[in-house]
Amino acid sequence: MRRMPSEGVLAAILWLLALAAGGAAAPAAPSAQTVVLRTADGAQIGATLHLPSNPQAPAVLLVPMQTRTREDWEAVASRLAEAGIAALAIDLRGHGGPGTGPGGVNLEQNMSACLLDVKAGRAFLAGRGELAGGRVGMAGASVGANLALAVAADDLSVRSLALLSAGVEYRGIRGDAPMRKYGNRPALLVASLEDPYATRSARELSTFGDGIRELRLLNGAGHGTVMLVRQPDLVGVLVDWFRRTLL
Repeated sequence: MRRMPSEGVLAAILWLLALAAGGAAAPAAPSAQTVVLRTADGAQIGATLHLPSNPQAPAVLLVPMQTRTREDWEAVASRLAEAGIAALAIDLRGHGGPGTGPGGVNLEQNMSACLLDVKAGRAFLAGRGELAGGRVGMAGASVGANLALAVAADDLSVRSLALLSAGVEYRGIRGDAPMRKYGNRPALLVASLEDPYATRSARELSTFGDGIRELRLLNGAGHGTVMLVRQPDLVGVLVDWFRRTLL
């Protein structure tokens, strides 16, 4: 007489049949959505939020360089989400869209007002309950690196920085004093050797503070987010950096 399968075995068989038929739900894929942020002084800036499939993920705020937009960070943001880290890429006022709000700011001379843009991005991430608000990183390029560093220095929830072509000073935003204040938290500094000011600045900034300072000097990579195009492997370097320092 043939024995009937046990309930556990039968359940497993039914699950396998459902899976083969496409009945089992697949894990949610990373998603991206466009949002508009309002700053403390009433400006509106565009941003793109990339969410991973896992709950309570850490997050990285991505700040562009002058004259560029959040689109420069698209490859990094999508790769971060695939790695289980949320990413918010923002525009700066006067760049991209919607760009409404107070006028009269001469960004060619001083970009201090853009600190409010970065703070708005940080506040947006803090208000997202599905994210781990206490595990945040920031990445910036050129003056965007200085803006990220200046905000991170005053925000202890920012646990990791990646700075592309940071400067000792750009458009009124200094990097030396904030790096000292950033203290014992880790920072990755990247510059290209044919970009002498960024190279000198990266070397100098890497000596401030008592935390991990990882310095990477590239050849022929250009300035700021241009390095992500000329040396695509840098995207993976940034993702790996935030995996090591946030996950």
